[in-house]
Amino acid sequence: MRKSVKLITILSIAMIFSAANMAFAQKEAGPWTIPAKYKTMKSTVKVTDPTVTSVGKDMYNKHCKSCHGTKGLGDGPKAAMMKTQLPSFASKAFQAQTEGEIYYQSIIGRDEMPNFEKKIADEEDRWAVVQYVRTLK
Repeated sequence: MRKSVKLITILSIAMIFSAANMAFAQKEAGPWTIPAKYKTMKSTVKVTDPTVTSVGKDMYNKHCKSCHGTKGLGDGPKAAMMKTQLPSFASKAFQAQTEGEIYYQSIIGRDEMPNFEKKIADEEDRWAVVQYVRTLK
């Protein structure tokens, strides 16, 4: 009888933990709806300028790394707390996007992805982030 009670208790606990994990499981993010004007936007900074890479990296480390990770793989320390999975910047799908699409997602944001228009007020700094993200492949 005691073995049955222990077994039922263990199974009950396992079921509770399984249910909790399923409830907290991250979902794949849905597709972005990006306005046409952003799809055709072009960067205002030159990728070959070393200052752009430096500024972009600094801005990325300050504002993006905690969620997206050092290498942009979506594995930053805050990533596990998100409701949706973060994309890898190294993926072919991400890299196939236009500069403007990446700009919109990175600066305008949606849902859990915050808006950075006030935090990164300088337009050249914004584009520097976009250019830096492009190097994470």
